[in-house]
Amino acid sequence: MQKVLIWIVSFIITLSTAYYQRITGPTYPINDKITFNNTEIKYTLARSHGGFENHEVILETENKNLDINLYWKALNSPEDWHKVKFEYKEGKYIGILPNPKVLAAKLEYYVEISNQSETIKLPQDKDFIIIRFKGDVPLWALIPHVIIMFGAMLLATRTGIEALLKRNNVNKLTYWTIGFLLIGGFILGPLVQKFAFDAYWTGFPFGYDLTDNKTLLALIGWLIALFMIKKNYKPNLGVILASIIMLVIFLIPHSLLGSEADYQEINKQQTERSTEN
Repeated sequence: MQKVLIWIVSFIITLSTAYYQRITGPTYPINDKITFNNTEIKYTLARSHGGFENHEVILETENKNLDINLYWKALNSPEDWHKVKFEYKEGKYIGILPNPKVLAAKLEYYVEISNQSETIKLPQDKDFIIIRFKGDVPLWALIPHVIIMFGAMLLATRTGIEALLKRNNVNKLTYWTIGFLLIGGFILGPLVQKFAFDAYWTGFPFGYDLTDNKTLLALIGWLIALFMIKKNYKPNLGVILASIIMLVIFLIPHSLLGSEADYQEINKQQTERSTEN
């Protein structure tokens, strides 16, 4: 009975951590609604886009008489804002945000809604939204990666509790944790990143990608814990610390300080396409 209870507690902790990491990340979309000119407007401002098609910014409202414009430019670029007018179709205003077709490209954008007497801006609490473009990641790579990384977090939590209670399966659970972390973070993770950003690894020593680096730090923590188990030197303490380290670093929002293309490359691609047209 105690074993089942420990797994339930571990699952709740892991699920809560994963949910927090997801909703606080820089790629989590803004879903909200406002009332403007006595009309409700529902909207989603995405912060991530997969694939090479253009991105549609959609506002839902029954009011057909609004003037809505989308403004965008490459992140950190000194260029002027580009303006795109929304078109109304079947209860929706649709604004087209052009795909830079540069992996890891980031654009700044915001929306202005106007009538004859008033103008409001979305988002309302900041100057603009940042959206990152990536390649299509096939589900056969993405789903196993997500499941196995969740499993690694679950096992890390379960192993830490096992060590805290000084139970007998710390050694075996440590091996399972390391195995899941290796497969999810160092085999499937780089594969997903290759599809998304055309790079297998952009953390240390090749770059500063925080997602890669925190995965590496988690592995180092668990390898040290395994070493302490093998040397029989405070093994439970090593496992508890490794579990805490992994919990803390995976509370860091996902995709924070992730891959980012230089705005000059984005502007170059935009100029070349404009010339071709």
